[in-house]
Amino acid sequence: MSTPAPIVYLVDDDASVLRGLSRLLAAAGLEVAAFDSPKEFLDDFDPAAPGCLVLDVAMPGLSGPDLQQALAARRSELPIVFLTGHGDIPTSVQAMKRGAADFLTKPVDEETLLAAIRNALEKDRALREAREGLARIERRLAALTPREREVLERVVAGRLNKQIAAELGTVEKTIKVHRASVMRKMGVRTLADLVRLAGRAGVKTGQRQA
Repeated sequence: MSTPAPIVYLVDDDASVLRGLSRLLAAAGLEVAAFDSPKEFLDDFDPAAPGCLVLDVAMPGLSGPDLQQALAARRSELPIVFLTGHGDIPTSVQAMKRGAADFLTKPVDEETLLAAIRNALEKDRALREAREGLARIERRLAALTPREREVLERVVAGRLNKQIAAELGTVEKTIKVHRASVMRKMGVRTLADLVRLAGRAGVKTGQRQA
């Protein structure tokens, strides 16, 4: 399955700004979806679609910062480039603290805007790739049996097979079988790779029994 093209969402209550930005981004080969209000955007926004948001600050009803908070409440990590004619330092600082990709003031140079948008799209791509990578690891972990999970936790904690066998009340040969199964199911060949994957998934290491 091919990855859908990223969408640059535009939200601004100024129709002339929307038209100008839409033409600029389309000419740059980018797919655009324009909205004249945050509410219209929220009603149509698909969080599963890759992209970024170019957002005005001062608008009737929901403001740009309000929309940023609404997206955060939905656990959306869509990168936001603020583009405003009403910017001030406290607003820009707050927006960046909340995770905005950039904060630009109108009028803005076309190349500066395009560079900010491309950076935001790359940030979105990297975030989605990281999330999918973590999801793959978690699916592999879910395929482990309870005993294999116990072995995994102790292996990544640095225990030797004979130590694990003693802790779990079995023999070393059985631990070797479980360990080989863990490596196969996790899709790794080396202990270093196993430790790396377990670390990314936040696997807690097994505790030594008293």
